[in-house]
Amino acid sequence: MNANLKEAGLSQTLTDKVALALEAADAEGATAAQASASQDAGLSVNVRRGEVETLEHHKDQGIAITVFVGECKGSASTADLRDASIREAAAAACRIAKVSEPDPCAGLADAALMATDIPDLDLYHPWQIDADSAIALARDCESVALGMDKRIVNSEGAEVGSFTGQMAYGNSHGFIGGYATSRHSLSCSVVAGDAQGMQRDYWYSAARCADDLLAAEEIGRQAAERALKRLGGRRLSTRRCPVLFVPETARSLLGQFMGAISGGSLYRRASFLVDHLGQRVFPEFVRIHERPHLLRGLGSAPFDAEGVATADRDFVNQGVLESYVLSSYAARRLGMVTTGNAGGVRNLEMVPGDLDLPALLREMGTGLMLTELIGHGTNMVTGDYSRGAAGFWVENGEILYPVEEITVAGNLKQIFAELVAVGKDVDRRGGIHTGSWLVDGLTVAGD
Repeated sequence: MNANLKEAGLSQTLTDKVALALEAADAEGATAAQASASQDAGLSVNVRRGEVETLEHHKDQGIAITVFVGECKGSASTADLRDASIREAAAAACRIAKVSEPDPCAGLADAALMATDIPDLDLYHPWQIDADSAIALARDCESVALGMDKRIVNSEGAEVGSFTGQMAYGNSHGFIGGYATSRHSLSCSVVAGDAQGMQRDYWYSAARCADDLLAAEEIGRQAAERALKRLGGRRLSTRRCPVLFVPETARSLLGQFMGAISGGSLYRRASFLVDHLGQRVFPEFVRIHERPHLLRGLGSAPFDAEGVATADRDFVNQGVLESYVLSSYAARRLGMVTTGNAGGVRNLEMVPGDLDLPALLREMGTGLMLTELIGHGTNMVTGDYSRGAAGFWVENGEILYPVEEITVAGNLKQIFAELVAVGKDVDRRGGIHTGSWLVDGLTVAGD
C-alpha cells in the first residue's frame, strides 16, 4: 500500500469497499465493472471586516459504480458506504445496464494500460489548524489589506480553506489503487475607492502543504495594491492592438485550447481543431506538456479515472499538435488509444520563454495588458472569441493607466497561431501552469 494511504488510515476501508462493489456487480451479472470511492473533510472560514461570515466543517463520502453487460452500460452511486447499500447500488447499476442501448465503444480501459506502480507524489499534508486559528489568520490577512492605504475602503473578505481527501479506484481487470491528497488556500479581496469610483481586486495562494502558502501579510498586501492600481480606470476607443495576457488570464486561453483537443469535442465534431493532429497550431517555439507526477503538484495523480497509468506527455511540441486528450471511450470513438486523461489533464505546463513581465511589456511597446476576463464568449466550433475585459494601457513599454469596460475579440485559432511570446512569470497556483502570453493584433472594443 502507498505510504500516503497508510498515514491517512482510512484508505484500506475504501479499497475494501471498492472490492465489495466489484464482487457485487459480478454477482449481479456484470461482464465488467469499475468503482471509485472517496472520503474527504475540510474546514472553510470567511471573515469580512473582522467578523466571521461563514465557518464550515464538512465531511463527505461516496462510491460510484459503473457496470457493463456486454456493450450496455449502467451507473449508480451512493453516499452510504455500508455493505448492503453498496450491494444495492451495484444491483441498480446492473438493472440500468440491462435496459440500456448497446454502445460498442463502452467498456473498461485496456488491461495492459493499468498502473502497475503507484508512486508517492507527496500530495498529502494535513494542516492541523482549528477554527479559531483559521479565523485569526484570515483576520490578519484582511487587516493588512485594509491598513495599506486610506483608499482601501471596504473588504469582500479573507478566506482560509483546508481540505484532505482519499480515493480508491478499482475495476474488473484486478486493478485497485488509491491515494490521499490535501489542498489548502488563503485569499483576500478588497475594494479601493476615490472620487472617480471604486475598484475591487484580490489575491490568493493555494498549495498541497500549508508551509508552501504565501504569508497572510503578503496576500493582503498584494490584494490591496492590485485594487489601488485599478483606480481611475478609463475606457478605450475601439482599435486593433497587441494584447499581453498576464498568467491569470493566459491560463484561460490554454484551458480553451485543451478543451478544443479533448475527445468529447472531437468525436462530436464540435471543435475548431477537429482533424488538426500533426498540424502546426502554435509558433515553433511553443511546447505544451503534462507532468502528472510533479511532487506536491495541485494536479498530480498516479493514475487517471480509469486506472490508466499517467505519464509525461507532449500535447504540442515545436508548435505541432502531437496528441489529443483522450479517455478510453473517446479514444474508441476516434479509433485511437487513450492518453490516460480520463478525468482531465494533470499539471499542464506551457514551457516558459526568457522574458519576465517588464521585458514582455517592452516587447509589446504599445498595447493592452489584460488582467481580468469577464463572461464566456467563445464559440468552440468556430473558435470565435469575445470576452469582457479589464487591464492597463501600455505605451513604450510602460503602464500608463488602468482600462475597464472593454471587450477583446478575435479567433482562438488565429490567436494561437500568432502568439508572439510566452513569459517566464509562470503561475503555478492550480493545474495549468503558464506565464504571460503576448498576442499580436486583437480587436479591443470600447467607446
